[in-house]
Amino acid sequence: MAETTKARRAETRPRNKAGTAPGAAARTQNGTGPAAPAAERDELVAYYRQMLLIRRFEERAARAYTEAKIGGYCHLNLGEEATVVGLMAALRPTDYLFTNYREHGYALAKGISSDRVMAELYGRSTGVSKGWGGSMHLFDAEARLLGGYGIVGGQLPLATGAALAVSYKGGDEVVMCHMGDGTAAIGAFHESLNIAALWNLPAVFVVINNGLGMGTTVEASAAEPELYRRGAAYRMESARVDGSDVLAVRDAARLAVERARAESRPYLLEAVSPRLRGHSVVDPARYRTKEERQALLEQDPVAALAARLEEDGVLPAADRDAVEAEVRAEVEAAAAFADQSPAPEVSTLFDYTYATPVAGELRRLPADPVFRS
Repeated sequence: MAETTKARRAETRPRNKAGTAPGAAARTQNGTGPAAPAAERDELVAYYRQMLLIRRFEERAARAYTEAKIGGYCHLNLGEEATVVGLMAALRPTDYLFTNYREHGYALAKGISSDRVMAELYGRSTGVSKGWGGSMHLFDAEARLLGGYGIVGGQLPLATGAALAVSYKGGDEVVMCHMGDGTAAIGAFHESLNIAALWNLPAVFVVINNGLGMGTTVEASAAEPELYRRGAAYRMESARVDGSDVLAVRDAARLAVERARAESRPYLLEAVSPRLRGHSVVDPARYRTKEERQALLEQDPVAALAARLEEDGVLPAADRDAVEAEVRAEVEAAAAFADQSPAPEVSTLFDYTYATPVAGELRRLPADPVFRS
């Protein structure tokens, strides 16, 4: 009964107009709030720099795609920078992260160098997945980024299994698992949340709700468009937060992570975070009106945070320009590093198929004969 009450309390708490919890709304929408002490001011500048790095990196990736330097699919975090940085700020370096295919920004915010991330997008051997993963399959065990997944919802059962492993070993790590709003409709979502709640697993499930499952609105596809409410079906504490507010996201994520860490209970967090571009770099997003596109640009979280930091005297224009120059130089250096890095050797294609050697493993390439004489 206590868990049922807690779940209902999380579901029915008062909401403001943006649909976020009152605690989050106490700050400005840009995520800065009143004048802060020096340590917090440095933290705000660091968050801004991370957000700007993600923005410029993704813009550079979009350009590289048009230059045919990035192949396959490519999905960008443009417009979601505050959500990305706020979520990653809530994790310890030892916590695990599973993401979907829109994961470049999460890799950067998790501390993976822009060189290695860009090199992976280019399919080069210096990339985080040795050039064999590409945009949708970034993986770095040291950073505890355990993959971007191209199959919608493919990360959910794996993240739940990782949380079970943490629980079984008696560790204090938390597993965070991201997904898009469309993923909340598939079977793996419900199965994973159900198991996590039944077995008291230290998992934080995060729905990044950008309002569109590819080109279909959430309201048109979900009978309950406030997706965090689905946690109540599993007696799971849940909340919704304004994804354009980096501090609100950070605080909401910290609460979720600490619940999972201290109480070994899963949590469902929904971040409302519109993307500025189409579903992927080749999607012209014609399902949006001109007015909708303009409204998104006016709500740009990176520009809004920069303006507020300048207004509060935290980041004067000259310092902001210096950060901009530094970030642009880093991104251009990453692109040059990727361009100059070698492609992986064809002979390494099967090197990571299995974690340990397997007798009789098939390593036949498409052009190889079925039988060798």
